[in-house]
Amino acid sequence: MNRLLQYKPGAVSCSPLRLLILLPLMALACGAARGQHIDSISQAKTLCIESFGGGPDAALLRDSLVRRLEKSRRFRIVQSPAEADAVVTGTGVIWIRGFIAVNPRTPNNDREAVYGGYLSVEAAAGGQPLWSWLATPGKLVWSNVVDDLAGRAAKKLLEASEKAKSSAPAAAPAPALAQTSLTAAGATFPAPLYEKWFEDFEALHPGVRLRYSAIGSQLGIERLVAGSIDFAGSDAPPEVITGAAATAHLRRIASVLGGVVPIYNLKGVTQDLRFAPQTLADIYLGRVKRWNDAEIRQDNKGVNLPDAEIEVVHRSDGSGTSWVWSDFLSKVSPAWAATVGRGTTLHWPVGTGAVHNEGVAETVRKTLNSIGYVELTYAVQNELSYGSVRNRAGEFIHADLDSLSEAAKVSFTRGEPPPGISDAPGKYAYPISAFTWLVIPDRTADPARRAAIAELLRWVLTSGQKECAALGYVPLPREVVENQLRILDTLP
Repeated sequence: MNRLLQYKPGAVSCSPLRLLILLPLMALACGAARGQHIDSISQAKTLCIESFGGGPDAALLRDSLVRRLEKSRRFRIVQSPAEADAVVTGTGVIWIRGFIAVNPRTPNNDREAVYGGYLSVEAAAGGQPLWSWLATPGKLVWSNVVDDLAGRAAKKLLEASEKAKSSAPAAAPAPALAQTSLTAAGATFPAPLYEKWFEDFEALHPGVRLRYSAIGSQLGIERLVAGSIDFAGSDAPPEVITGAAATAHLRRIASVLGGVVPIYNLKGVTQDLRFAPQTLADIYLGRVKRWNDAEIRQDNKGVNLPDAEIEVVHRSDGSGTSWVWSDFLSKVSPAWAATVGRGTTLHWPVGTGAVHNEGVAETVRKTLNSIGYVELTYAVQNELSYGSVRNRAGEFIHADLDSLSEAAKVSFTRGEPPPGISDAPGKYAYPISAFTWLVIPDRTADPARRAAIAELLRWVLTSGQKECAALGYVPLPREVVENQLRILDTLP
């Protein structure tokens, strides 16, 4: 199976780099060949578009992207990385989700394929990332999916190139760090991105070794409180997991934004389903039990929903993703709030449990008529259908980088990010969006570890933000980055 990132949950010790990690690192090295010192894609005039990997889809996507960039005349496309201000790398996959009849009189003969897919691209130069994006198809894209994906990516690249400044503060020159090892554990929600970040950070600081175990937010915070790891990843505020007293000595630093999406496996259904918030709550409460229930059909007119029992899948471990999901359902459903509530571990009324985001995605992929919830990246990398969700403004919104960014934009007016941003008020905001956090102790006794953690967090908040979008995560708004950097400055 093609994957956006062949990520496996569990212990991650910066193993041999996979394709999507290797290509940007190659670009970092190649981009340095010209000795360019640019920190924004807006400063680049020449681009080298590297191979997008093996397979006909990747080659077609690359060629289509090149044509669009050449037509724009914003960049000069060159063949050699040594001639380029920046190097663009990427990977892309296209698959057929099913077929739709274009003539109801001859449904078996007059059919068009409905495609799924993605194009993940990143630009880098001089040893640092400049920009990235993950393009997914528009609604019901049929014969022109290659141009659709390439066009979306090219549009975003050109928009970014017109901005005078980068979206995140420029990174300071990397200081020399003493040889040390850092151990961390926690959230699976951002784990594909954390793996990439930590690989890249090691490449910049060869003396530092990072090990991140994607074991879920709850276990990660519990281990940090116990003092057995150096920092943790969590999608839920630490005090939600172990109480305010146990976490009083911890600081949480926002790292990135993501979205939790309802994934499903229905044979013959090619349309993206629509879910009202109350419907999702009622499915997980066991009140809506069959796919052709009137509550689902009213928002999906014209979709041939099966008369089949819904196989509900949820997390079985202590999960920040479950906290985000249940926080949203608690806001939109009084019945859910009264009977289940929000938390990292829940007493689920119905369903089958699976471990980690990857486990939920795999269970849904293998189980016909199933529904589950995962972070957006896991839906894409497992080639799963995921539905749009009605937001507070009454719009059904499909999760993508734009709708997640909108949720972040309208959720706060100051730089301090709130613990949760689900059910955001914006018209185009995806309603199940969330910050995720890197959680650190106030004090770290060992000077080498303390310096490495501080530099890692600064890199994450500056250069690392430019790598987020290629994996389906949203960079932090600039004001949030500046706020989090100020917090770092206050640490002893």
